[in-house]
Amino acid sequence: MAKTSSATVNNKPVVKTDLAGQTLVTLRTLTEENPASLATYEKLGGYAQLKRLVAEKVKAPDIISQVKVSNLRGRGGAGFPTGLKWSFMPRYYDGTKYLVCNTDEGEPGTFKDRDIIRYNPHQLIEGMAIAAYTLGARVGYNYIHGEIWQDYEIFEAALAEAREAGYLGENLFGTEFSFDLYAVHGYGAYICGEETALIESIEGKKGQPRFKPPFPASYGVFGKPTNVNNTESYASIPWIMQHGGQAFADLGVPNSGGSKLFSVSGHVEKPGNYEIKMGTPFKDLLEMAGGIWKGRKLKAVIPGGPSTAVMPASAIENATMDYDGLSKAGSSLGAGSMIVMDETTCMVKALKRLSYFFYEESCGQCTPCREGTGWVYRIIERIVDGKGKMEDLDLLTDLSNNISGRTICALGDAAATPVLSFIKHFRPEFEYYIQHGKSMVDGR
Repeated sequence: MAKTSSATVNNKPVVKTDLAGQTLVTLRTLTEENPASLATYEKLGGYAQLKRLVAEKVKAPDIISQVKVSNLRGRGGAGFPTGLKWSFMPRYYDGTKYLVCNTDEGEPGTFKDRDIIRYNPHQLIEGMAIAAYTLGARVGYNYIHGEIWQDYEIFEAALAEAREAGYLGENLFGTEFSFDLYAVHGYGAYICGEETALIESIEGKKGQPRFKPPFPASYGVFGKPTNVNNTESYASIPWIMQHGGQAFADLGVPNSGGSKLFSVSGHVEKPGNYEIKMGTPFKDLLEMAGGIWKGRKLKAVIPGGPSTAVMPASAIENATMDYDGLSKAGSSLGAGSMIVMDETTCMVKALKRLSYFFYEESCGQCTPCREGTGWVYRIIERIVDGKGKMEDLDLLTDLSNNISGRTICALGDAAATPVLSFIKHFRPEFEYYIQHGKSMVDGR
């Protein structure tokens, strides 16, 4: 396999790779012969930062300060600043504190985190251990999506390697710091990607979101202070500790530090995960993915997963892949799950599929979401069946606005966003379908 190398120029790290211009941070083992092994990770400097921080007894505020400087924002979709989130954990607490990693990616088009635990599990383990040391957590859980059993086993094997090598367990490196990390196998429910529903599931309960406040930082796993971060967020920590927060920030753009994994799927020649610098133009990412397949034209893109607003080609073509860039263009970064649609896509049928997903995955706890998502799906289904009415479009808009902001968790907002954005940008397609009982794109 191809090799990657890194060097230092003017005390600034320079990441070089021959993987189509990617900037490998969380997947820096990818170009090695045996990427998931402990030996590979140690060869690249793995666990050196954990050992240094613990042995030198580096103070928690100093570590958190570097994470804040890095401009690392939560990679699971919300984009909350990681350093700020860490500062919410109670520093002086007489009891067990917990650490949780959210690897429960169940949204359509999202498949980046599984590549981290498949190809670079030890960097995630080191990142979680550094976070545990910083926040005073004694026990950690990595909650892994239930439908990726093979990757779960790879992570379990990595945990065993780390324990045997003395990177997990009691009195690490001859100090008082102890940290145990366990993998928890989820069972495929999308709702468990919400941090409090995930915590409920870890506790052996039905995976349903909790009211907030209290937030996990004060009342999390088993009622104890808990920090929850996404897989990619934790996996970025060792690199930040090695090169400094400013170096990570410099990889990206203001307000969006570092590199970011984008899961590119849909109508492209080379779907897959691409790790690029924040602020990279959309056109460059699309080119990495081989462009639109079969020589067709770009029609629309969902940039961050179905819970983010769809963007027509005209809106995204000149956008940059970062929080502010996509926000200015009319959508959001989300988890970086980019679904590309070509000119042959019927947007009405696409929305039917997406609305069914949110209807099916609603936990049913909140009436607006439980009833509203089903209502929305049935209206769109009616339109696709050729029985739609013009007033259905206003009804869909009204329903979605009444779901959004009226639920315990963000699933209601996520379900409303595609409906509102699809109708906004592609209303003529919906009107044609209602008037003629068939799609204006495929004629069926």
